[in-house]
Amino acid sequence: MTTTQPVPDAGEPPGDDLETRSAAMHDDPRFQELRGRLLRFVVPASIAFLAWYTLYVLMSGYARGVMSTKVIGDANVALIFGLLQFVTTFGIAILYSRYANRRLDPLADELRDELESEGRS
Repeated sequence: MTTTQPVPDAGEPPGDDLETRSAAMHDDPRFQELRGRLLRFVVPASIAFLAWYTLYVLMSGYARGVMSTKVIGDANVALIFGLLQFVTTFGIAILYSRYANRRLDPLADELRDELESEGRS
């Protein structure tokens, strides 16, 4: 039984592949800045949303009298809280989209273009 070994691509020198360049990009201060910008949005937004959701769950379990209070017609506080969970989710998604377009995407595009151009040179 004969096996054939793959022939390495002669176009790029060893160690100059996309994976190696990508790993090296992690040390770039601009990449660190990009990560920091992402975390400055994601962490507070996640904590705020989880706190808001936990409040809803705890009030549903332990403050039934408050949650069953009628607000408009048959709609009670619990229903309003539940609907506001959806509003909050969409609100965070819209805010993130705007934040990413303004603060993340330009830097990410710059880093990606540099990474891809290094492979072509």
